[in-house]
Amino acid sequence: MSGRIAFQGELGAYSHQACRQSRPDMTAVPCATFEEVIERTVSGDVDLGMLAVENSTYGRVADVHRLLPASGLRIIDEAFVRVHINLLAVKGTKLAEVRRVRCMSILLGQCGTFLKDNKLATLNWTDNAAAAAEVARLGDPAEAALASELAGEIYGLDVLAREIEDQANNTTRFLVMAREADLSRRAEAMMTTFIFRVRNIPAALYKAMGGFATNGVNMTKLESYMVGGSFTATEFYADIEGHPDDAAVNRALEELAYFTTQTQILGVYPADRRRD
Repeated sequence: MSGRIAFQGELGAYSHQACRQSRPDMTAVPCATFEEVIERTVSGDVDLGMLAVENSTYGRVADVHRLLPASGLRIIDEAFVRVHINLLAVKGTKLAEVRRVRCMSILLGQCGTFLKDNKLATLNWTDNAAAAAEVARLGDPAEAALASELAGEIYGLDVLAREIEDQANNTTRFLVMAREADLSRRAEAMMTTFIFRVRNIPAALYKAMGGFATNGVNMTKLESYMVGGSFTATEFYADIEGHPDDAAVNRALEELAYFTTQTQILGVYPADRRRD
């Protein structure tokens, strides 16, 4: 598929890597914020948007859950990207010369062992790929960045240490967003993502979830977050295995509707083969 796909971050960001992995034939367009990714996708300036939603080490990306329901966009695919953290420095640098690394704070907690063992000072940066670009601009062997190998290629940096993350399965899940979606699309394994608010009755959430259990529908994700800054208004975000047209899923969603005041399907899409 040709066209343009927007992502949050600079060229070389892990979101850029997700675009290359999921849509290798499309031109990746960097955006400063998640909001910009959504705006450019909604306006038609780009064809698709790539949004990070959760990391296996760090947890969920809260802003995305807040932005998705009101965006009007639909999830058409998911992409699981293995996040390999690499130490990048200007060409010819030796590891012993490096004194400080820069990256987003989210990465610091994912490779703490390496940083401690090598006695490296850290500097928080707004974007990992931008940190790599800054290191290339400075040209100082004492300064390094933590980023993807792709960032090293783009900004002409050497990889001094590869795959230094603490967790061997460090993975980020991304969602591919579009203005329209084909709900009849089928694959061997399908996922359905939706949001809902429960009725104000005792044990409403328990009852709403009961239909998925009794119909044998596997729920892989359920999260809650406040709406409009209120402690009493709560919205739930859920992922389930299956397609709404599946008999079991259809029955579960019908039962869910009985105990909720609002339900919105955000996407029906093939499960990524890396999900398991």
